[in-house]
Amino acid sequence: MNRKIQIILASCCVLFSLFSCKTSKHLTYFENADSLKTSIKNVDYALKLVPFDELQITVNSLVPEATAAYNLPLFNPARRGTIVAPTQEAMQTYQIDKDGDILFPVLGKLHVAGMSTKELTDMLTKEIAKEVEDPLVKVNLLNFRVNVLGEVYSPGAKSVSKERYTLFDAIADAGDLTLYGQRENILLIREEDGVRTFHRLNIKDANIVNSPYFYLQQNDVIYVEPNKIRSSNSEYNSNNSFKVSVVSTIVSALSVIASLVIALVVNK
Repeated sequence: MNRKIQIILASCCVLFSLFSCKTSKHLTYFENADSLKTSIKNVDYALKLVPFDELQITVNSLVPEATAAYNLPLFNPARRGTIVAPTQEAMQTYQIDKDGDILFPVLGKLHVAGMSTKELTDMLTKEIAKEVEDPLVKVNLLNFRVNVLGEVYSPGAKSVSKERYTLFDAIADAGDLTLYGQRENILLIREEDGVRTFHRLNIKDANIVNSPYFYLQQNDVIYVEPNKIRSSNSEYNSNNSFKVSVVSTIVSALSVIASLVIALVVNK
């Protein structure tokens, strides 16, 4: 008897080990990382400005009065209608229009779509330097965000405060993938030149770091599809809910019929 119990326990341990290995392999990232070189290709992660991006642009110099004209005027909240000189902390915001342009003080209309924030900074610095000595120009993209949906612990829109933002940054901000997320078939939806494009990404493959879609852009959508286990569970639960609903309806109907029959018998 003891011998049989030992055999059963040993068999259970083997099965548990095999299942654990399979599960662990399913959840692994960078499976082939050891086979890759330690160096990673230089990928350009600089964001390209697009229509409807919101920019913060401030211009300063050693003599603030010299660059005041290159900043948007601010209204003094203490005195309605009074315009005051902008401070360094003031939010100088511009929205790129549908044609890719902004209207900038002194310099007029500028086409900025397709530029990176660094390229726009360099261009403004060069133009303003024609009139002001050593101008300091700062450009920030304010509305950089991505959407992470599907099998993650915290889905939703993720606001981004830096331009170097990767797929794994987004996954981390979403609390990581759930146990039911497909790691080898993540969908990235991106709008490029007014056209939505769809790309499949495999984060189990260490080569993902060299993908042109590893660094995210503003308004990217990441969708983590459910695996077969989640789909099967969902279908099973749906079918069971339907069966329970049908049974409940039948029971209710029978209860009503029984009540009517009893009432008829009593009245007789």
